[in-house]
Amino acid sequence: MKANPIPPPNSSRVAILIPFGIVTLIWGSTWLVIRDQLGVVPPSWSVSYRFLVGGITMAVYALVKRQSFRLDARGWSFAAALALTQFCLNFNFVYRAEQYITSGLVAVVFALLLVPNAILARLFLGQRMGRQLLVGSAVAMAGVTLLFVHEARTAAAGTQTVLLGIGITLCAILSASSANVMQGTQTAKRYPMGAMLAVSMLIGAVMDAALAYALTGAPVFETRPAYIAGILYLGVFASAIAFTLYFQVLRVIGPAKAAYSSVIVPVIAMLLSTLFEGYRWSALAGAGAALAGVGLVIALRARRPAR
Repeated sequence: MKANPIPPPNSSRVAILIPFGIVTLIWGSTWLVIRDQLGVVPPSWSVSYRFLVGGITMAVYALVKRQSFRLDARGWSFAAALALTQFCLNFNFVYRAEQYITSGLVAVVFALLLVPNAILARLFLGQRMGRQLLVGSAVAMAGVTLLFVHEARTAAAGTQTVLLGIGITLCAILSASSANVMQGTQTAKRYPMGAMLAVSMLIGAVMDAALAYALTGAPVFETRPAYIAGILYLGVFASAIAFTLYFQVLRVIGPAKAAYSSVIVPVIAMLLSTLFEGYRWSALAGAGAALAGVGLVIALRARRPAR
């Protein structure tokens, strides 16, 4: 009698690959939009508007789904922590990093999210990285390194400016990683996703506004159509839709594998830059993109080892 075939790992199933792909495509496009947001409006105010739109969108979704907004003390604490790490610190760091280095370099550095996600998931969730996942990570990081070298070579800013931008991006990565691991806890699963994200984004918008007021004063808004369209796109698609899909995927495959979206995001960003900004690929960038893709395939086919 033949043994039953071993089912494929969760991360290679269509139900995971489709939302994973959607999130990657959306977040790969945000770097161009974020760069257009910088200028007239201080970064923290732009972040605040983004998550105000995102929070309202998620609230409407939660109401349609008849999800409860009643949170106990633990729920409010979780929402506030998620708001601080994901929707305040992370994005304020990202927007400011783009004031010092190119959006492409920020995207490439952000691919390192895989590293703290894997470490924190091991420490706080007991999730170990199997051999295949480690191999995939090594291949992907080799690709990211080539992309980094390419972007650093083409950066027009001086060395000190580039290092400052990279340092700020690393702060964003640590903030995002903390929020990622929070989503893998049992506490996160106790509350409806839509309602929790709505509350967290709205709290985050308030935190962003308070930070913006403290740093730059009264609200500033740009009535330019492209700016308004950018806020709507970032709020609805890149925040409400993307974070809902991403956190759902993360809860199934774990923070380490989910972070592979950040490995492919810079490749998507570079492809879009080729179409809209005349970006020219080099052999180094092409090799880096190829290695990142190979590493992704290897990692997503890996099975999560037992705890």
